[in-house]
Amino acid sequence: MDYRRVWQPGGCYFFTIVTHQRQAILVETEILDYLRQAFNHIRIKRPFTIDAIVVLPDHLHCIWRLPENDVDYATRWRLIKHFVTHKINQNCINMSTSKLWQKRYWEHCLRDENDWRNHMDYIHYNPVKHGYVTSPMEWPYSSFLKSVEKGLYDKNWGENISNGIVEMEFE
Repeated sequence: MDYRRVWQPGGCYFFTIVTHQRQAILVETEILDYLRQAFNHIRIKRPFTIDAIVVLPDHLHCIWRLPENDVDYATRWRLIKHFVTHKINQNCINMSTSKLWQKRYWEHCLRDENDWRNHMDYIHYNPVKHGYVTSPMEWPYSSFLKSVEKGLYDKNWGENISNGIVEMEFE
């Protein structure tokens, strides 16, 4: 497979990152803490902003904005994955396999405001789609509450969602 990634300087990207063999471990307290540490640590040396994020047991979705003239999200993801894996190994957390992450990930360069909004909705509705909760407000591992506080969503958003968002598939 000759997969080609899109490299847009200062771009806004949607990502899907999946655990190896879909291990349901990402919402374990220690792993979540390592993910937070990784994002914070990497953003110091290689800045980017996170518009939205949701962490589910076996995958995560997020939207990043890179600095102007910067296209290197691949190094950032490599460093984040390595950081989390290193922390797990360093702290001897028992894993069912020696691998934590799938080798590849899904990336999509967001084209415009409508594309951004659709992916924001997809991220925040994802826990409902997978049956973990009945409302995005109930899922604690998401940026939904922050988005409500910013005025991007009503707190009851997602209880009656359009089929367009339900049928989107980025995993």
